[in-house]
Amino acid sequence: MNSAVPEKDPAILAEAKFRNPLRTVDNQTRASVELNNIETLWFNTGTLCNLTCDNCYIESSPTNDRLSYLSAGEVDTMLDELQADWQAREIGFTGGEPFMNPDILAMLESALNRGYHVLVLTNAMRPMMKLADGLLALREAHGDRLCLRVSMDHYAADLHELERGPHSWEPMLKGLRWLAHNKFNINVAGRTLSGEDDRALRHGYSRLFDSHDIPIDVLDHGALVLFPEMDEALDVPEITTACWDILDVSPNAMMCASSRMVVKHKGDTDLTVMPCTLLPYDERFRMGSTLAAGKDPVPLNHPHCARFCVLGGGSCSAG
Repeated sequence: MNSAVPEKDPAILAEAKFRNPLRTVDNQTRASVELNNIETLWFNTGTLCNLTCDNCYIESSPTNDRLSYLSAGEVDTMLDELQADWQAREIGFTGGEPFMNPDILAMLESALNRGYHVLVLTNAMRPMMKLADGLLALREAHGDRLCLRVSMDHYAADLHELERGPHSWEPMLKGLRWLAHNKFNINVAGRTLSGEDDRALRHGYSRLFDSHDIPIDVLDHGALVLFPEMDEALDVPEITTACWDILDVSPNAMMCASSRMVVKHKGDTDLTVMPCTLLPYDERFRMGSTLAAGKDPVPLNHPHCARFCVLGGGSCSAG
């Protein structure tokens, strides 16, 4: 992490951070992450969503189409390359709300038929429930290789709706209960927005899940994932090569060491490979239109790299 530079205004320093992909603001060597293997390949199915959340890192909403819908054919093209060249375990689908994409069931079926574990990030509301029959068919055919991760920002309805908007709690909880009743492989993504410590949050979720017969082990950090908050406007230390030893963190634990994300930016004819799920728009992180083009090391040149991945310990995959 960059050392203090007392003779300069901290606000000016903060503004100057994350500009140079090779050097930090105080001229130390910026950390980067090598790709070991694509273990998880993410597809952003499009940024359109049925909700407008206050702190959505990707700014999804009913009107944000900055990332266009992917088609089943486009996903198949990438899966063909993945199968040929990489030893992937998991395919992830995120959005927006993935169940708003008209091709989503075909995409899920294609990935499952190829033998991958599939993770879908969803708010479990009406777009998902409209596809209930198709989801049940996939569950019947592929069992627990299909996992749905439901976004529940807090175990209390009022705090969840503070983020997601009014009338968002009951439809989400109804969808989660439906998934549990039908024995889907499910987990939940929470947030740390309340300021409670990890133990208090897990205890609160445990009470809620027990009261609704939702079989999620809150002590399993993969079953209840508590993501750190992300705010690009807040100052955060830059990550230097020295930080790995200082923090006792391995670059191999970073998302970009084992995953890539495929998106389609509005107006583009080609798909684009990005290093991870957190950086869908930043032009500096475009890696090309094929997975082969995504092999280059990723400089940790964004606040999310520091706050979410290195300091927050966040990861979007299921494993």
